[in-house]
Amino acid sequence: MTTFSTRARVITGAAGLAVVGAATFGALSANADAKTDTKPDTKAANAKGLITTQHLSAASATKAAQAALNAATKAGQHVSVAVVDRDGNVIVQLRGDGAGPQSFDSAEQKAFTAVSWNNKTSALVNNLQQTPTLKDIPGTLFLAGGVPVDADNAPVAGVGVAGAPSGAMDEAYAQAGADAITR
Repeated sequence: MTTFSTRARVITGAAGLAVVGAATFGALSANADAKTDTKPDTKAANAKGLITTQHLSAASATKAAQAALNAATKAGQHVSVAVVDRDGNVIVQLRGDGAGPQSFDSAEQKAFTAVSWNNKTSALVNNLQQTPTLKDIPGTLFLAGGVPVDADNAPVAGVGVAGAPSGAMDEAYAQAGADAITR
């Protein structure tokens, strides 16, 4: 094993620091020359095969969930509410006081189904007559109570409610949640 002198170690360390410093300076110089406009260039993005999508903020999702829960509570119903993003991922979920244990998962599945098909789940129930295997798609639930949220004619979220005595009631509360965002 070779032992380096103190002088050799100092020179090697200095050379290493010089290389790191040069790389850092080059990166900073490149960034300084870069375009400083933070507005996305959609033409350039599309040319690269990228697409731009809109997503619901956590604040808006919370507002929707609370509005749906408030509507149900005002009517004396004990429900669970879920708000999912465009990809079906839960942004916020609330389980109201006294809501049944099955309502939590059902609300999420209704929200997922609504955003996936960009339609109210009550309207999708009729599709099961023509295509009964739709119900086999993982994560979906074809019962009334899910409502999509659109922005610029594209789905950005889904609101699902479960636990009221009827799907029509669940859907009315989900619609109250969606309306809280779009007004």
